[in-house]
Amino acid sequence: MALPDNKKFFENLSGGGKAIAVLTSGGDAQGMNAAVRAVVRMGIYVGAKVYFIHEGYQGMVDGGENIKEASWESVSSMLQVGGTVIGSARCKEFRARDGRLKAAHNLVQHGITNLCVIGGDGSLTGANLFREEWSGLLAELVEQGLIDEEAAQRYSALHIVGMVGSIDNDFCGTDMTIGTDSALHRIIEVVDAIMTTAQSHQRTFVLEVMGRHCGYLALVSALACGADWVLIPEMPPEDGWEDKMCQKLSANRAGMKRLNIIIIAEGAIDFKNKPITAGYVKDLVVRCLGFDTRVTILGHVQRGGTPSAFDRILASRMGVEAVMALLETTANTPAYVVSLCGNQSVRLPLMECVQMTQEVQKAMDEKRFEEAVKLRGRSFENNLKTYKLLAHRKPESDLPVSNFNVAVLNVGAPAAGMNAAVRSAVRVGISEGHKMFAVNDGFEGFYKGQIREIKWADVGGWTGQGGSLLGTKRTLPAKHVEKIAEQMRIHNINALLVIGGFEAYLGLLELLAARGIYDEFCVPMVMVPATVSNNVPGSEFSIGADTALNAITDTCDRIKQSASGTKRRVFIIETMGGYCGYLASVGGLAAGADAAYIYEEPFDIRDLQANVEHLTDKMKTGIQRGLVLRNENSNDNYTTDFIYQLYSEEGKGVFDCRKNVLGHMQQGGAPSPFDRNFGTKIAAKAMQWITKKLTETYRQDEGRVFANTEDSCCLLGMRRRALVFQPVVQLKDETDFVHRIPKEQWWLKLRPLMKILAKYKTTFDVSDSGQLEHVVRIRPKDLDASTV
Repeated sequence: MALPDNKKFFENLSGGGKAIAVLTSGGDAQGMNAAVRAVVRMGIYVGAKVYFIHEGYQGMVDGGENIKEASWESVSSMLQVGGTVIGSARCKEFRARDGRLKAAHNLVQHGITNLCVIGGDGSLTGANLFREEWSGLLAELVEQGLIDEEAAQRYSALHIVGMVGSIDNDFCGTDMTIGTDSALHRIIEVVDAIMTTAQSHQRTFVLEVMGRHCGYLALVSALACGADWVLIPEMPPEDGWEDKMCQKLSANRAGMKRLNIIIIAEGAIDFKNKPITAGYVKDLVVRCLGFDTRVTILGHVQRGGTPSAFDRILASRMGVEAVMALLETTANTPAYVVSLCGNQSVRLPLMECVQMTQEVQKAMDEKRFEEAVKLRGRSFENNLKTYKLLAHRKPESDLPVSNFNVAVLNVGAPAAGMNAAVRSAVRVGISEGHKMFAVNDGFEGFYKGQIREIKWADVGGWTGQGGSLLGTKRTLPAKHVEKIAEQMRIHNINALLVIGGFEAYLGLLELLAARGIYDEFCVPMVMVPATVSNNVPGSEFSIGADTALNAITDTCDRIKQSASGTKRRVFIIETMGGYCGYLASVGGLAAGADAAYIYEEPFDIRDLQANVEHLTDKMKTGIQRGLVLRNENSNDNYTTDFIYQLYSEEGKGVFDCRKNVLGHMQQGGAPSPFDRNFGTKIAAKAMQWITKKLTETYRQDEGRVFANTEDSCCLLGMRRRALVFQPVVQLKDETDFVHRIPKEQWWLKLRPLMKILAKYKTTFDVSDSGQLEHVVRIRPKDLDASTV
């Protein structure tokens, strides 16, 4: 379905006279407050009245003080708060018609006919039932004399839009639910802490994570930390799993591994639907192996803490999209749920998604477990396949023998998640029969001969390590191609995997150009993007960017908190990124910035002056803090110092200023769950491509690999929902080589959203209509693309 032109849409868009209510229901999830904030501000922005409904459906039934009009200022300083500040409660009353009758009466009294519901599938199903009964409820209210006919006519239709807030990521139709990424952050923080103490005492830890019906948290956290074993409800272990698990733990310990980690979803079951508990697993390990074993049940820790940058951005986008969906609804419009598909916010039929979600549970109840995994979606299925590939090492006798040597190296600045990618590449390569070689210090180490064989156990524990354990340099290969070719000949390197940023991309282009002179470079070569700047063409995401984004967001939170006892202060913060404004823009959205200055969107002194005046006006309305981000290379003349001095001078008497240059702390720290998971999966995919290309390009008669076509030198990038191999030579037209950025960048569409939420008048790109992908449909098999 074609959507209206952006400008025309906003010219005609008006919420004048409409009343929108927002409520959070069911279990709480980090990021719910960001969604509430976005609904309130977008609603007010378009001229609608927006109401809070406190305590979920219970507040709707009870009415009175539970339903309050929201103001712009009432949602200030809640972006970084976990849980839900408007409260959430289970409500038995709303399940009965009498309760829904009371709720309808309370909404009509406030003129509310537009509901934005943030909750799980139960909350959204209840909202849809309420919508379907609405006309009947109003007729009953008229009969009882509680409302008149005129009111029944004026408020004749109830419109519903849902957003899924659930840490379990158990809702079909969306790639991620609000709160899931933050819950993974809590789990990984605990796992990282536990691993240090487990290593000290040679202990085994059994961790139970949430997921009564869905194993997403357990599976992804196991993938992200390299757990020895994982137990999830969608894939019960086969009979005899106890012996296999103990053998695996024993083999790992014999291989000089000082700790074991087992992760269990709280809903884990065996093939007879018998629960598998953490206590049972602990007793099993102690009885069979005698290992010092401890149990940690994370419980509600997973629901707590501040939301991650991803959840803030996701919730903000969904909140804005929900308001736009409500403003476009007609009497015949079905209830929608706002979902994330790749990088796009989409609207899907709510009940279709609910029914698909219920199908998963039905498949599990009927022991159709493989179907349940498929119903969870491609991402879940892919996570499970990757975990199996990396965690379970085949005996040497069962490994294929390829006689191919593959080298892996890091190039460019360090990025969190590089080590997870190297670990994945090494283990997948060994599983496919290759001999893996590690190159230290990038292309510089390559020409110096810093090359060694790397084995399965050498990369144990690498997923949680920040930086680059192989070492990385920005050196390009062009000046050293002769020596690099010599090293490739000495070590008989048959394929290259380069993990890095823009320098890695340039390096691959230079090696490709050298093929005409040196046959040694006529081998499959693939690059995996890894840079905090997220400036590599051909990929919407790079390994390391999410970790940097979280570092920026956390720092901004602390900086704003430092001014909690100070009146009217504006912070000017400089971020990394070279000429790419990704970190400044998306970090600004996650941190609730008032402005973000970037190279891609030129600005002048008039823009700076307008921003100062805007902040001055906001301060006068009672808002105490302002936040301005500046990308390091956004403008040669309007430096961070210049902007700080300008704001300080122009804001005299209204606010004072402070500045902060974040610097290299954005490159440091342990990788986020997203970067660990993304790095792991994308590197595994790259190695599978290398295997395929080696087989295709091996010349039996000459006894060597010879690959000189464009498609044998590729960049593996994420485009929307798929990992796609693209010949690097074809990406040249998409690249601004002078400024080291792609010519088109998807995240620029998010900048108007940040401005709207900061109270600027602007236009915003509307979403696409989405289609729920039914897994029962035949999906084309594409070896060169897979869902992340």
